[in-house]
Amino acid sequence: MGAQGIALVESSRNCEALGVSNSTGKRGGEVVLYKTPDGQIRLEVRLEQDTVWLTQAQMAELFGRERSVITKHINNVFREGELGENSNVQNLHIASSDKPVAAFSLNVIISVGYRVKSRRGVQFRQWATQVLRDHLVQGYAFNQTRLAERGLLEAR
Repeated sequence: MGAQGIALVESSRNCEALGVSNSTGKRGGEVVLYKTPDGQIRLEVRLEQDTVWLTQAQMAELFGRERSVITKHINNVFREGELGENSNVQNLHIASSDKPVAAFSLNVIISVGYRVKSRRGVQFRQWATQVLRDHLVQGYAFNQTRLAERGLLEAR
């Protein structure tokens, strides 16, 4: 599986979106199932508050590591001050569980992805780097065009 196979948080362009459920019809609280092209990862992704939310178990599946490893990385992300816990953790109430299950925002998923050592972690980092590079290059080109159109770009 190449770097594109891990692109579950980008769009369904690189993986198959299997379904969306949202009883309110409003954006938020959506659940999307993604499957990678090789079928090795099938993950339910929660979309809420304009971000993606995954549990520790889902991150463990995504990155191909034990849950305890994911927990260690999450704790380090917060302990080192990389991210604030209050805005990046959401407690989900699941019918089959007696206690709430913590879900973590896309910011935490990305931070863990850059820390975890596994084949899937490498694939995630390759994918994330490519997406970032594409967005920066496209944004730069777009801004250059807009500046030129407005006559604000100096001739070189």
